[in-house]
Amino acid sequence: MANDDKKIAALVKKLTSQPKPKTEFGKTYDKTAPARIVDDNDLDRDKFFKEMKRREF
Repeated sequence: MANDDKKIAALVKKLTSQPKPKTEFGKTYDKTAPARIVDDNDLDRDKFFKEMKRREF
């Protein structure tokens, strides 16, 4: 029984942990390029286009 409790506790901990919010877009391969400024519009736009890729027309 104690083993089951440990497994359940580990599963609950795994499922309740939240993923880190995405703050950066991809990798920057060109070190001389200016840093990319991220705002809410960029995040919304990325979500929108990601959803549109999934749709079929």
